Amino acid sequence: MSAAREPSVSVLLDPDWAAGSLVQDVLRGLSSHPRTLPPKWLYDDAGSALFDEITRLPEYYPYAAERSILEAHAHEIVEASGATTLIELGSGTSDKSRILLDAFVQQGLERFAPVDVSEQTLRDAAAMIAQRYPGLEVEAVVGDFTLHLAQLPRGGRRTVAFLGGTIGNLYREERAAFLGALADVLEPGDSLLLGTDLVKSADRLIAAYDDERGVTREFVLNVLRVLNRELDADFDLDGFAYVPFWDPHMERMDLRLRAEMPQRVTIAGADLVLDLASGEELRVEISTKFRVSKIAAELEAAGLDVTRVWTDENADFALTLATKA
Repeated sequence: MSAAREPSVSVLLDPDWAAGSLVQDVLRGLSSHPRTLPPKWLYDDAGSALFDEITRLPEYYPYAAERSILEAHAHEIVEASGATTLIELGSGTSDKSRILLDAFVQQGLERFAPVDVSEQTLRDAAAMIAQRYPGLEVEAVVGDFTLHLAQLPRGGRRTVAFLGGTIGNLYREERAAFLGALADVLEPGDSLLLGTDLVKSADRLIAAYDDERGVTREFVLNVLRVLNRELDADFDLDGFAYVPFWDPHMERMDLRLRAEMPQRVTIAGADLVLDLASGEELRVEISTKFRVSKIAAELEAAGLDVTRVWTDENADFALTLATKA
């Protein structure tokens, strides 16, 4: 067996990126009406641990559904893509991508490039992947996929994996901008493997985001803990109710925090004072659900042609492979 190659790690984020970006997002989002906070700030160490717990809840089907598709169809995905380089956006621990990598490596994959904003998580995952697949070139990229698409590794035939239904956290205009920017940096023959949660009954959707143990509530509240810690804010977490609801017009789950009483909140690190009325809501996250025809239309509008679509046996989730012509 050949010795594992040492993975390379490119750091595209400035060390002060998180602090500056958080202040900008807070000033822009909380000064607007309705007030919003980007969901990326849910994922500090505590938030990431809570989300990992969510993926194992009986009510939360997306993680298991997507994993079952990968387990059943990884070899078909590999054959349809023909890629020699696999790039994973928002890779985290690269847990699910190992199912793909097992199949890709058998077909001669040369390079794996995980991309994530968390440097330590990425370094740990890259080291693990390099040990598991000796001979595979691992080029990790510490970056934000909304900012650094133009700096993705080049060369060879590439498949970009964007799993977990994360595309659903973007509003329609943001999705169009993201998919268009990604299509612009892909070469003819390159492809995107996109994971999307599918529309289903409102009861199942609401249950998935309002679990009996209250883990999702704690996860969404974590964004206020992050602001209290990082920006010396004084949000009273006990003064907020978690409000998840299904928006049938936009076909998305909408996760909000509602002030249960009037609050004056000082966010010292952003030089901002908020007066929240009783009943006023903070929009923290959306999770759009898709129909297969809608996925195809958005991809084709960005200049990507749908090659194959795979779903789990219950048609809860879809993986779509789309190719740059």
